[in-house]
Amino acid sequence: MGAANTPEVFLSYARSAEPQAKRIAEALEGLGYDVWWDEDLPAHRAYTEVIEERLKSAKAVLVVWSADAAKSEWVRAEADVARHSHKLVQLSIDGSLPPMPFNQIQCPSLRGWDGSTDERTWIKIEASLAELVRGERRMIAHDAAGDISAPATGPTICVLPFINMSGDPEQEYFSDGITEDLITDLSKVSALGVVARNTSFTYKGQSVEARALGRDLNVSHMLEGSVRKSGTRLRFTAQLIDTATGHHLWAERYDRELADIFDIQDEISKAIVDALKVQLLPSEQQAIEKRGTDNAEAYNLYLMARQHWVAGSDGDWDREELIIRICERAIDIDPDYAHAWALMAIAQTHIRFRQGRREVDGLPSAERALQLDPNLAEAHAVKSWYLLEQNRPDLADEEIATALRLDPESWEVNRVAGKVLFLQERLTEAVACYEKAAELMKDDYSAVGMMVCCYRALGDQANWRRAAQTNIDRIERTVARNPRDAAAYANAVGSLTALGQLDRAKEWAERAIEMDPHNYLLKYNIACAYVLDLHDYEGALDLIEGSLGNLGCDHVRHALADPDLAAVRDHPRFTKMIADARQRLGQ
Repeated sequence: MGAANTPEVFLSYARSAEPQAKRIAEALEGLGYDVWWDEDLPAHRAYTEVIEERLKSAKAVLVVWSADAAKSEWVRAEADVARHSHKLVQLSIDGSLPPMPFNQIQCPSLRGWDGSTDERTWIKIEASLAELVRGERRMIAHDAAGDISAPATGPTICVLPFINMSGDPEQEYFSDGITEDLITDLSKVSALGVVARNTSFTYKGQSVEARALGRDLNVSHMLEGSVRKSGTRLRFTAQLIDTATGHHLWAERYDRELADIFDIQDEISKAIVDALKVQLLPSEQQAIEKRGTDNAEAYNLYLMARQHWVAGSDGDWDREELIIRICERAIDIDPDYAHAWALMAIAQTHIRFRQGRREVDGLPSAERALQLDPNLAEAHAVKSWYLLEQNRPDLADEEIATALRLDPESWEVNRVAGKVLFLQERLTEAVACYEKAAELMKDDYSAVGMMVCCYRALGDQANWRRAAQTNIDRIERTVARNPRDAAAYANAVGSLTALGQLDRAKEWAERAIEMDPHNYLLKYNIACAYVLDLHDYEGALDLIEGSLGNLGCDHVRHALADPDLAAVRDHPRFTKMIADARQRLGQ
């Protein structure tokens, strides 16, 4: 494999990743690249001499990160040479984050990759190599979640969050949901580059100037609009703007019934495609028209439930009950609505595992979702959580790998993946998933709180402090919107103590408990800070006692795996609490 003296791509990896490295090399060679890796070492020359020569002469260095690679002095040294010579491209095969300073450089995950060169993340990696090796600078199209869908040499677009003109903040779910669906629809057009949802939503509520947006995001066009929903009546406005000139290319107003919502979305997508003069393939047209349901009322209910899930608080148990009720109404209208089944499964699973109510079972809902749509990543993630509960970690790993392969940019999938990996004490992999979840949902402070825990246990002080400050920043924004969010105050306590803000931490802990004295998870989060930074072990055990005495087996597993509690794990009170909890749960 590879050219004799001047390879285009130098492949760096840990020995344990040789099967994946071989697959990557074969894929690149199939695309016409000359690849060098240590399988090509000549027998007559010194190992280090050849490595250094090939490394310096290569046009690009592709580093394959894994847990073992992060510990390898060879891989780190090769990555450092590539970084200093500005030819580093990197990927992760197991979800592991690169070590510092390489973790500051983009590192897509190829976990579970089957070698397909039309897989979205692979396209992104290959585009970086093409720029370094061949000088081909490609515009990359993003899908609705932020991942790569295809190289785009044509127009690119940012869909700004549609403005809710209903005069009712409760209708925000509808305008946000419509925006997300338009991003998803346009992302299916291979000739069009689309900015990720998590990027476009950073502009929500802002007055955006087209030319400035074009410069900031390097996009040629932007779509903006508004939605007014009153009962079953809808009024849509939408306008497509050229960001180079600020001129409108197309604008339209739609006055319709709710039942026409899918027609409106299709008309907007088609109008944009026509205005930009890009080709829409028949398969892409079919993909855009695939909605999951043909019933507008079921769709409206799903958007409502989805917004409660996205915007709600982790400590608000009424949220899960409300989501289940709304999804049940959607399913009553359309029993074949797979997305509604999957969202209901997520809410049911949280109640079962996090609240300890074992009579609530989300597995049948997840199985039903998969019967209707086998490629629904969120349903696979739910199955993974159940398999771990059943002490079947290998099968749980298979399901979570499937979920990440199907939708590596799903917020829900990455959150569940982080949880499943954390419970197995695979912290390096877990923190990568929590990082991704936090990136995809800018208001998610819980994922950032788990990042604080993981980085601290891994001894990564720089990322630990960064995550702690990010957590505090997000929670300050959250409580500014909702001062009654007790779970948010509690989640911040560990970050505040980590950064030495002890007085504020104690104040927020007291406030959280006073606001929601029966929230066991809230108290558990505070207890972790009591152990780590305040060294008040008895006070921590007083707080933990309620959770271990009332919550389910998932929480028991979490407490045993949680590195924050290492200092009290052998304490007689803690071991008795665990024993009593297991007896209560029949373990």
